[in-house]
Amino acid sequence: MADPRIAVIGGSGVYKQSFLENAGEIKVETRFGGAVLKQGTFKGRTVYFMARHGGGHTIPPHLVNYRANIAALKKLNVDAVIATAAVGSLRRAMAPGTRVVIDQFIDFTRQRPLTFYEGEEGFVVHTDFSEPYCPGLRSLLLEVGKDLGQEMVNGGCYICTEGPRFETPAEIKMFESWGVDVVGMTNVPEVILAREAGLCYATIALPTNYAAGLSAEPLSQAEVLEAMEKDKPELEKLLMSVIAEIKPGFSCRCRDAGNNYPGEFNAK
Repeated sequence: MADPRIAVIGGSGVYKQSFLENAGEIKVETRFGGAVLKQGTFKGRTVYFMARHGGGHTIPPHLVNYRANIAALKKLNVDAVIATAAVGSLRRAMAPGTRVVIDQFIDFTRQRPLTFYEGEEGFVVHTDFSEPYCPGLRSLLLEVGKDLGQEMVNGGCYICTEGPRFETPAEIKMFESWGVDVVGMTNVPEVILAREAGLCYATIALPTNYAAGLSAEPLSQAEVLEAMEKDKPELEKLLMSVIAEIKPGFSCRCRDAGNNYPGEFNAK
């Protein structure tokens, strides 16, 4: 069986991967627009890297072309996607510097295209999200991170807000009462689209600060980027180790969604 094709989607502060060999920029055209990413190799495997906000952090979270990005990865026959997301923590147990391998999300966005399926082909799609993130990929992230001595948190609920502003203390208090653990601005609709496309997908949420009302200081983008820069060597070590360990064909149902409906993501 051929080695799996792997993609890394980098969030705030993650704009390149130094371990990629023979890396070159490519552009993939989809019916949702074009997506720009790096293609290279690592330990003989094809690896793609996509900077979610652009190489210079020029795209705000509510204007990212999530559909083009995920459709491009599907077009490239990617098997597994590891996403990173800088987040604010609502839990003291999830302190800055930990890695939260989230297992649930709440969508608090307002104006983003949330699906590939708009009914234009004459069918309506309702995708199951009982298990939003690939269990096989999540387990591997937790196992490898633990072996590296990194502080991994198994599970957490991510709430996605519209942005680009940070949340108010009143919103954070409400989210906390809902059982939310971390807050960010980008995981939705990315996780939804990945499932619709039948991709194995998992997100490493990286707390860079405590959320509004919990933090002693006003929130700033500079604080987020500074924390991510400090964490970069250890994060790259985790990504390299996970990429090297990914095996073809997780025992999961991630691919089922892409095969259950007619259209461009049906592999049958």
